[in-house]
Amino acid sequence: MAFDEYEQAATRDEKVRIRSRPYKILVEDVKFNPNDIIFDPNILTVATGIEEHNNYAKDFFEATRIIKDTLPHCHISGGVSNISFSFRGNNALREAMHSAFLFHGISNGMDMGIVNAGIIPVYSDIPENLLNLIEDVLLNRKAEATENLLEFSLNMDKKSSLGAGNDADKNKWRELPVNQRLSHALVKGIDEFVNGDVEEARQAADKPLSVIEGPLMDGMNIVGDLFGAGKMFLSQVIKSARVMKKAVAVLIPYMEAEKEARIAEAVARGEVASEDDMYAGTMVIATVKGDVHDIGKNIVAVVLGCNNYGVVDLGVMCPCDKIIDAAREHNADVIGLSGLITPSLDEMVYVAARLDKEKMKIPLLIGGATTSKMHTAVKVAPRYNAPTVHVLDASRAVTVVSSLLDENNNEDFVEDIAEEYEELREEHYAGLEERKYIDLKEARRRKLRIDFTGSEPPACRPGFLGVKVLREYPLEDLLSYIDWNPFFQTWQLRGKYPNRGYPKIFNDETVGAEAKKLYDEAQGILADYIENKKLTANGVLGFFPANAVNDNDIEVYSPEDDERGVARSRCSAHCAKNFRTYNPYGGIPTILHPSM
Repeated sequence: MAFDEYEQAATRDEKVRIRSRPYKILVEDVKFNPNDIIFDPNILTVATGIEEHNNYAKDFFEATRIIKDTLPHCHISGGVSNISFSFRGNNALREAMHSAFLFHGISNGMDMGIVNAGIIPVYSDIPENLLNLIEDVLLNRKAEATENLLEFSLNMDKKSSLGAGNDADKNKWRELPVNQRLSHALVKGIDEFVNGDVEEARQAADKPLSVIEGPLMDGMNIVGDLFGAGKMFLSQVIKSARVMKKAVAVLIPYMEAEKEARIAEAVARGEVASEDDMYAGTMVIATVKGDVHDIGKNIVAVVLGCNNYGVVDLGVMCPCDKIIDAAREHNADVIGLSGLITPSLDEMVYVAARLDKEKMKIPLLIGGATTSKMHTAVKVAPRYNAPTVHVLDASRAVTVVSSLLDENNNEDFVEDIAEEYEELREEHYAGLEERKYIDLKEARRRKLRIDFTGSEPPACRPGFLGVKVLREYPLEDLLSYIDWNPFFQTWQLRGKYPNRGYPKIFNDETVGAEAKKLYDEAQGILADYIENKKLTANGVLGFFPANAVNDNDIEVYSPEDDERGVARSRCSAHCAKNFRTYNPYGGIPTILHPSM
């Protein structure tokens, strides 16, 4: 809680001031890890009728944003139910206020809160007229906001959950077509009718898998979008996932029967000798150690199995060694890691590092509610020297796996992912205000080490030493070295996989024609420059003997001085890189032969 020896923090500035003081003591004096600091800037009750209280929620939101911006890496929490205490007894209104408060709190950087998330409504489900009244209060948009909300509350059902209404209204969604009913049930976490609805949908579908890939995944995609936007909370997501699990359980026997019939027919025709021969590839999949959630993993396993992939499901709470052993035992083509809770993210990073240490090259798929493409790009992919791909949901798993195992196009797919993830890493690091570096002593200890004592030198000797000047170098000889990718990026032309990059961009159905037109125009301009000598290419290059001195200096010698006598110059080149890299720390001195 935000108190000091003078006051309880109520206003924005008080909250920021009182939180800044212990942060500086903990981080600067005690050397406490700021990632382990959780601040509660005080959630105070609004709509009390006291004018001084009208800005309490808005002050909390603004203070949260400032604290997260100015006190790096700390976390924000608070007792959410305090905000609605003036309406105690009106459960429906309080639940709606909590949902709206969390939406705005999360948008401003709030990390966690004390609230019964299992009973609060989804933010987007709050009736618009009520939501406007609540946000008028929370954001202090109108002087009469409290009176307006109080008047509305007098006509509400105070004990039932928001929007419960009578039974006829509550079950009106049952009149929708079956596919829409299934999606609605998933979003709302209603499992009462799921068995009958799934069976009805199965009978209308061409195959059982179509029910999963259609209405069930449609519903889960809505859940994912709401969760990502902060309009749905983890407990609600878990309720939706349980409905999904129940629905899939109805379909599994039918899909297994289809699979067995398909295998029997193939064996009878002599096309395959056994079930294993039918598989397009094998995937080992597991929920990582520390996590017991398996619904998403199970759906991926079912979908892949129905698309002729062998799946080795290792279950939940799976230690790293078990994953590695299973991948080797089953000669896996792909490894999949799943997780729902935040600690799973660190475990996935650890598994990736272990796979790399074991020198494995099996593509790695990352998925689960708390995972993201950004986390995979920044934290996981750099730890594993093999394709690492984030999979947004089960419906995309088949496409990703088939692309990775496609012998004709997998290199393009992997290159496309690597390029995209590199851009994400650059975006991530560019957005960090504070850069941290290890000290120079530690950087030197962890420097890149090259063995210069072997019989074969680590680098070849250049064809000449000294300076060479190139004048009026033929432009036509330079054309093949032009990298056209920045050219197309400058013109904001970007092809989609598998048509990213030059020259594949010309095949892209969206930008291909325009890219080819632009390229041809550029070729015409270059031809004109060459023919009419509108440009002259001159250059200077030089090679000089050099040695590394004392870890961070370079001595450069005259090419004529074979005995390495007096140095021509000495320059300093410290070798400390940003701490985020997992590679050895390096600089120019680390790749030069040390001075004798």
